Amino acid sequence: MTSKATSPQQYIDELQDVRVEAITKLRKVINENLPKGFKEEMSYGMIGYVVPHEIYPDGYHCSPDLPLPFMSFASQKNSINFYHMGIYGNPSLLNWFTSEYPKHCKAKLDMGKSCIRFKKMDQIPFELLGELVKKVSVKEWIETYETHFKR
Repeated sequence: MTSKATSPQQYIDELQDVRVEAITKLRKVINENLPKGFKEEMSYGMIGYVVPHEIYPDGYHCSPDLPLPFMSFASQKNSINFYHMGIYGNPSLLNWFTSEYPKHCKAKLDMGKSCIRFKKMDQIPFELLGELVKKVSVKEWIETYETHFKR
C-alpha cells in the first residue's frame, strides 16, 4: 500500500485511527535517535530517511535523481513495516538486532532482508528500534552502501 502523501504529517493524517498512535510514536522514536545528516521525507510512498544529495551527490544507483535511501516505515494492510537497510548490509548489526529482539518483545520476529513486520501495534519494541536507528551514522551507511550495493 503506497501513499500519495507529500509529507510525513499528511501520511499520518490519512491513516486509520488504530494505526495513528503507533506510527506517530515510531516516527518520534526515529527522529529522536536519528544520527545527524539523515533527512526525513516521503520516499517510495512511505515515511523515509535518506542521505540527501548535499551529502551524497551520487544519489541512489537505481535512480540517481533520488537521494540515497536508508530507512523507512509504512502502514501496510496487515502490519506496520519498518525497513532498515543497515541490517541488510551489515551482518554484525543484523546479529545484534536478532539477539536483542527477544529481550524487548514476546512476539516472534517476523523479518525479511531489511523489513521487520509488526502485526500487533502493542508489540512494537520502540526502545530497541531507537537503539537500532542510532547505530549507523551517515558515513557508515555510505561506506556500507558503496561496498555492498552500488554497482
